[in-house]
Parts: sequence; structure tokens; C-alpha cells
Amino acid sequence: MHNEKVVDHFMNPRNVGSIEDASCIGNAGNPADGDTVRLYLKVEKNKIVDAKVKVFGCPTAIAAASVLTELVMGKTLDEALAVRNEDVSAALGGLPEGKLHCSVLAETVLEDALAQYRDEA
Repeated sequence: MHNEKVVDHFMNPRNVGSIEDASCIGNAGNPADGDTVRLYLKVEKNKIVDAKVKVFGCPTAIAAASVLTELVMGKTLDEALAVRNEDVSAALGGLPEGKLHCSVLAETVLEDALAQYRDEA
């Protein structure tokens, strides 16, 4: 069911943890019925210099959050805001239809974090 990239990001998730002095923290998901993701971003001079995640969920949700951190690091805030669920899915080599909600969750947590950052800036 899962391709090699999804399995790799699930078995060896990147950028797991938190950032103590994070510029913003995004949250997405519903702990009552499934996957949840918390995304920590460190922003300096309008650029994401660090990203960490904490995930409670299925292997695909873990993989999607992991690859999301790789996609956004080094990007400006506007570039990061352009990252969509399709980009997350493509970076994982494609997701089965029944697991596309995991890439949507990644997009949602990113949007939440960036909205928080812009509200506080």
C-alpha cells in the first residue's frame, strides 16, 4: 500500500520534536478521531530556518508531516504559503486516494502556523 518514500519517512521521520523559541506553532487534526500534527517554525528575516513536528497518527500522517518540514525549510513565508497538499503528496511519490487526507493535514498545519506568525508579527 505504501511506496518506498512513504515508508522511509515513516520509519525515519525528519525533524521530529519541538523548537523552544519557535516563531509560531501550528496545530491541525482532531485527537478524538484520528491524526494530529503540531508544527513548530523558526523564522528569521522572512525565511523559515527551522521546522520541527510532533505527530500522533498513522504512518502516512507521520510521513506527510516529515516531508512537509523538508519542503518548507529555507523558503520565504510567501513560498511556504504556496506549498499545497499536492506538493506533499508528490514529494512522497504519490499517496493512495484513501490517504490523501494526510497531505491535506500537512497543508492545514502549515497554514495554521503561518497564520499565527502573521497575526503576531
